[in-house]
Amino acid sequence: MGAGAVGIFGWKFGWLGAWLGAVVWLGLDAWRAERLMRVLRNDASGLPSRGAGVWGELAERIRKLLRDREQQTRQAEDRLQEFLAAIQASPNGVVLLDEQGRIEWCNQTAASQFGIDAERDLAQHLANLVRDPAFVAYLASWNYSRDVVIDASGLGHGHQRGHPVRLSVQVHPYAGNRRMLLTRDITALEQAEAMRRDFVANVSHEIRTPLTVLAGFVETLQNLPLDADERTRYLSLMGQQSHRMETLVNDLLTLSRLEGSAPPSGNQWIRIRALFAQCEDEGRGLSGRLTPQGHRLSFSVDAESEVSGAPTELQSAMSNLLSNAIRYTPGGGEVAVSWKVLPDGRGEYAVKDTGPGIAAEHIPRLTERFYRIDRSRSRETGGTGLGLAIVKHIAQRHGAELRIESTVGKGSRFALVFPAARVREARVMAK
Repeated sequence: MGAGAVGIFGWKFGWLGAWLGAVVWLGLDAWRAERLMRVLRNDASGLPSRGAGVWGELAERIRKLLRDREQQTRQAEDRLQEFLAAIQASPNGVVLLDEQGRIEWCNQTAASQFGIDAERDLAQHLANLVRDPAFVAYLASWNYSRDVVIDASGLGHGHQRGHPVRLSVQVHPYAGNRRMLLTRDITALEQAEAMRRDFVANVSHEIRTPLTVLAGFVETLQNLPLDADERTRYLSLMGQQSHRMETLVNDLLTLSRLEGSAPPSGNQWIRIRALFAQCEDEGRGLSGRLTPQGHRLSFSVDAESEVSGAPTELQSAMSNLLSNAIRYTPGGGEVAVSWKVLPDGRGEYAVKDTGPGIAAEHIPRLTERFYRIDRSRSRETGGTGLGLAIVKHIAQRHGAELRIESTVGKGSRFALVFPAARVREARVMAK
């Protein structure tokens, strides 16, 4: 074979090889593309590792984009869960409604307040679950410029302890016709407001009564000719009413000071004997003013002790318990005041009387402000109705417990039990 023939054969064979190589490369490239498309059609699960060529580069870039997207999705999901956990921990209720008023999500607080199930009642119409007429009308009105207050005592949970009785609901539209409900338990708030109104009314009444008496006596003294004895008697009665108002104002100031100041420290100690001495002086003086025959008063200290706290507050609490016993015990009756250290180290100050006693239904309310069992007798003896309220606050501030025991017809026993940390043996004073 000549050189020309060999050259032509070589050229043809080379061209054929190149053509076959291109076909093989295109086929392999098409196979890679088909495999990549098949993987992508299956949500990119099983995406091949980086390979040669443009398809391998494309697969790697897609893999990176998917990793970034998955990381962003996980971060968004984590933030959503943190946000939902924060709302779940909120003391207020949150309910999300779709455009038809169906529940999309609610926290456990709202579920408890409305008496619904946070999982079972999803996609249910809230108006079908909460049938309060005021709430249903409010939800349908699309006028959410104010809240609506509903009675929540019967919303699926009856009168169970811990559930709200009065519930404030405020709706906020968002994202078109979707709505977010914010609920707030205002039971304690309304109770506090009712207590405030009662307190103001009671104070007004307590002050108005002696003022009316004083005004009457002043008018009498101004307009009627009175002899010396009558004038003296009227002035004495006016003094009593003035003293009554002064006592009331002082008790109110004491309550205000107790509620607005920090608890007393445990660094200041006072001897029980010193507290008893002042109680005895005040008690005997009050007994002599209330009744000619007085009372049989006794004071016993079983252990020489000291108590830590605010001396003026401790004196006030002990004196109030003693004066109450004297006021409600008829003349000639017995009032016994005692102090002892209990086996566990706590100290007990007790006042026991032989008065008429207190019926069981009254005992839980005795420390309420202006609560009186016998209003007429309390006013006759100069009581303000605030003594036991003051004692309760002082006891709480000193970590003490107020105990009340009473039997109708046999008398009562009031005791302040101080924690062991506030009681110690009295130190011997240097001579």
